Amino acid sequence: MFNFIIFFVAVNIILAAILILLSYKIYRLEKKYNLFISKFNSEENIEMSLQKYIEMVKNVNEENKINRANYLNIERKIEDCIQNIGFIRYNAFDDVGNELSFVIALLDNNDNGFIINSIYGKNYNTIYSKKIESGTSIYPLTDEEITALNKAKDNKKL
Repeated sequence: MFNFIIFFVAVNIILAAILILLSYKIYRLEKKYNLFISKFNSEENIEMSLQKYIEMVKNVNEENKINRANYLNIERKIEDCIQNIGFIRYNAFDDVGNELSFVIALLDNNDNGFIINSIYGKNYNTIYSKKIESGTSIYPLTDEEITALNKAKDNKKL
């Protein structure tokens, strides 16, 4: 009979320990639940709140698709914008100093564009341009124009 009482007491102690452990776990779960519930508007239920957030995420995803399409469109257009410049000043004639003549090469990212050459003399100033396609011109280039063109090509951002 004494063994039965000891067994009964031991079982009760084990059950009490399990009950305390379960009570603690329920307390922690209830605390997490209350924290979770407090994030929602008290005037609407959780399902409505979640549906609202799901709709917001869908809208953000749609906006991201539109923004990505716009970004890709702009990126394609930028390829055709002048973004590489080569500029040099030089003396076109021995009797004119201060490097008043200049050449500027303006290229897009595909090495298409033009060169502007301004030749300054004592009694006149001449400006002309040459078209550049794929980094070359169908017209002969002067040494200064070649230098400006090479500078523009070297300025290309990768």
